[in-house]
Amino acid sequence: MKKTILRSNELSCPSCITKIEKRLTGMPGVERATVHFNTGRIEVVHDTEQTDQDQLVAAVAEVGYTARPSQM
Repeated sequence: MKKTILRSNELSCPSCITKIEKRLTGMPGVERATVHFNTGRIEVVHDTEQTDQDQLVAAVAEVGYTARPSQM
């Protein structure tokens, strides 16, 4: 398992968190997804053999938000 950190500057309401977390946790190999509203930090613990960083970014985009990879 790996922890990938993404950032989004588009989080404007608590429902954003729910949409993103629900989408990410529904992906193969994703154990946990936590969105921090105040900082825009999205932490995803996942199996990189099933879901990679690009797929995580694409999943966030599918629910209407832009995310980019970030350093821890």
